[in-house]
Amino acid sequence: MDTRTGKGLSFAKRIYLPRVLGKGVGLFAVMAAVQPLSPPAWVWAFMLFNGLLWPHLAYLWAARSKTPYQAEQRNFFLDSLMGGFWAGAMQFNPLPTVTVLSMITMNNVAAGGKALAIRAGMAQVAGMLTACVLLGAEFQPDATAFQVYACLPMLTLYPAALGWVCYRLAIKLAEHKRRLNTLSLTDSLTGLLNHGAWKDLMARRFHGCRKQRSEAVVALIDIDHFKTINDTFGHVVGDQVLRQVSIELRGALREGDKAGRYGGDEFCVILPSTTEAQACQAMERLRERVAAYRDPQTPHLRISLSIGLCPFDPSLETPDGWLRQADTALYVAKRNGRDRVMATHRADTSVTPSAEPPAFISLAR
Repeated sequence: MDTRTGKGLSFAKRIYLPRVLGKGVGLFAVMAAVQPLSPPAWVWAFMLFNGLLWPHLAYLWAARSKTPYQAEQRNFFLDSLMGGFWAGAMQFNPLPTVTVLSMITMNNVAAGGKALAIRAGMAQVAGMLTACVLLGAEFQPDATAFQVYACLPMLTLYPAALGWVCYRLAIKLAEHKRRLNTLSLTDSLTGLLNHGAWKDLMARRFHGCRKQRSEAVVALIDIDHFKTINDTFGHVVGDQVLRQVSIELRGALREGDKAGRYGGDEFCVILPSTTEAQACQAMERLRERVAAYRDPQTPHLRISLSIGLCPFDPSLETPDGWLRQADTALYVAKRNGRDRVMATHRADTSVTPSAEPPAFISLAR
């Protein structure tokens, strides 16, 4: 939370309703404890102000401040100062005093932790001393049945309200954490898994295949002549090409297939529970879809893909070895004219084409 540029307004909004409820129900406890003591009229006026008007004034003060968070810190200090005053005004009647001060302290700890609790505790002591000076220092040890009942709303409703606010905040923080975690694993341009996230996933898939003896295929995809696309049409069009390939990639894959952006113009895919033939068919569909793409703004643009595949084989020793085999197949596809899918049958065999290579599509204007 930025406490200097006004972004603490959401904090002030979260505090507003608990303060209204806390001051409202706390008013009953204070009134019940003060009434038998026959205080002067100004005490009653101040009591009504504190219980009914102060929550709204505190919110307006924070909302209109350039630093709402800091304004709320002052409000907490004043809450504690007034709470200490009422403890002294009630002649430290144990039940209402502990009720009021404990609720205020609980709120301070929830809102500002140890630092705010210490400052607020000092404010409570100052408030008590002020009340003793103005009203006299006495101690009332007995609580009437009426005072006990008057404290019950604050002992029940206010903790429930504060708990609800904390629960809502925890849900919001969990959602923010989930979004941040997703962003940390996602490539910002394409929306696919980033390099690190995809490699971690491939390592887990590799060990899963070894343990469960299941099938899977890794594919590396390269956009042919991507530097030429950038030089000819500009980097804005180049970024659009990357986004379009990622869109086509999602459309060509199943729900359980995982795609990522491996590098600048390279993409990577894990196809679990897939044979080499099935993977070749899926990548051929992707290659054809990308080759058919046309942009009215750049009608001369043509896109083609070179794709290297490697099915999992028990003889592979490491995830990086699996990836190197797919990279070897990609290199052969590019060396043999690009715009084609090549696959390795086993980790120890040569690379072979998956199908009859199509004609190369140029990037001529």
